[in-house]
Amino acid sequence: MRKALRRFYLILMLIFLYAPIATLIVLSFNSSKTRAKWGGFTFKWYVSLFRNSDIMEALYTTISIALLSSIIAVIIGLIACVGLNAMKKTSRSIMMGITNIPMLNADIVTGISLMLLFLSMGLKFGFGTILLSHITFNIPYVILSIMPRYKNINQSTFEAALDLGATGFQAFFKVILPDLFPGILSGFLLAFTMSLDDFIITHFTKGAGINTLSTKIYTEVKKGIKPEMYALSTLIFVTVMILLILINKPDKDDNLKPYTPT
Repeated sequence: MRKALRRFYLILMLIFLYAPIATLIVLSFNSSKTRAKWGGFTFKWYVSLFRNSDIMEALYTTISIALLSSIIAVIIGLIACVGLNAMKKTSRSIMMGITNIPMLNADIVTGISLMLLFLSMGLKFGFGTILLSHITFNIPYVILSIMPRYKNINQSTFEAALDLGATGFQAFFKVILPDLFPGILSGFLLAFTMSLDDFIITHFTKGAGINTLSTKIYTEVKKGIKPEMYALSTLIFVTVMILLILINKPDKDDNLKPYTPT
């Protein structure tokens, strides 16, 4: 009886989570403009979507910001991990706590804070402010992805490279960096996913005349839901799902112990 109840609860939970998404995906292939009835299977809304210049511009902006913010966040996060690993235990614990604040903070608080910061600095809202905002909230995720790898690296290999005549930079790039690559890739994909999916922080820092996909969907929904929005939402869901699968793909180093600041 208890086992049956557990299965029923699991099925019910999955229905609540995925039934709306499944409905959206199905409706994106409905040839009828009215969502109340099924008019037949079609791809025309996807074709219409890619012919819409406003949506394509928003897609280009979204991918550009996601790629740039992820790459910059990975570079800054990697340098931060090197610095954190060189700190004493107490200092490292304090800095890790500070680093985690953006993840624990509510998105709306982060968005308003960044907006006020940009206003006080006299920055013009647009592509640049969105990029800075995305870098800001991506860095902690990158650090948490790289730090466990860094913590489990055998430092004797780095010292051996130095003894064999390599400089500090050569030893880092040829010995340490290859071991960190899985964590770097995971951090990049996670940052890219977070940037691609963000709405609240982008909404407060984007300014007029520029849209990402999330803000474009929000604007279009206020005017009235168009069939193209179902197609766009489906593509976003599939893209994010693929990225999450890649991020969580198991590998031979899954037995590494998680990093816990001490």
